[in-house]
Amino acid sequence: MGRPRPRSFRRRLVQAAVSIGTNAYLPGFAKGTVYGGGLKAACAPGLNCYACPGAVLSCPIGALQTQAASAAPHIPYYLIGFFLVAGGVLGRFVCGFLCPFGLVQELLHKIPFARKLGTFRGDRPLRALKYVILALFVVLLPLCVDNAAGGGQPWFCEWICPAGTLEGGVPLTLGVPALRRAIGFLFAWKMGILVALALLSAVLYRPFCRYLCPLGAIYALFNRVALLRYRVDEAACTGCGSCAEGCPMALDPRREPNHPECVRCGRCTGLCPTGALSLQGAKPFGPGSTRPPS
Repeated sequence: MGRPRPRSFRRRLVQAAVSIGTNAYLPGFAKGTVYGGGLKAACAPGLNCYACPGAVLSCPIGALQTQAASAAPHIPYYLIGFFLVAGGVLGRFVCGFLCPFGLVQELLHKIPFARKLGTFRGDRPLRALKYVILALFVVLLPLCVDNAAGGGQPWFCEWICPAGTLEGGVPLTLGVPALRRAIGFLFAWKMGILVALALLSAVLYRPFCRYLCPLGAIYALFNRVALLRYRVDEAACTGCGSCAEGCPMALDPRREPNHPECVRCGRCTGLCPTGALSLQGAKPFGPGSTRPPS
């Protein structure tokens, strides 16, 4: 018989603690203002809107766009180092444990629905869309399309980011009467994206992470080489397929334990009846003990 799923409650506690901790500026919610203190010089590991009233850290995607959109863009050494450290150590563990909008999607997925989708025709090709969004909306458009002031615009933040709409647009609009009077097409467009993703999240696990998130696209590039990764004990694995059947991202952890789409949620380790799957830090492999990551 399979073991009970471990760490699920602890993971939820970590997700909640990170979400609250990175949005801990309570006066922002009360006054409809945005924190501008020294902590904003540092980036949160997950997607967390810079302009949200509670945010005490910057969003790495927002910071990357700001660099690309500046009147005199330069190589963002700090952000390159940030992604190398966060991605190289954790990979998409950031998505599974440290991203507030990932938690929002997971909670929405718990809403009862007649049928939940694991995957569908076209699911795999659609997952490449987040790389297109990363290249186009986060880098190329801010870098190449200037506004009247001679700089670029944060295209992803302005036109797509649902985290910014949920954490910033909605509370600021509710708290600032002048903003409510200024609501126009752009706010309606982004609210439409947010509502569509909320509805889709009730049916499909983490649709934003699967198809649209440029930060997830960056961390996905590190998943196969990150220091924290899944190991498969070949001697213990029976090939029962429980991990693949239960994977919410519709992957096969036994065959590809460190697939770029894996968000390190840990469900596979809880479903494995023999404990053959585990999340570990990088270490040498003993003869015949475990398989190197895919």
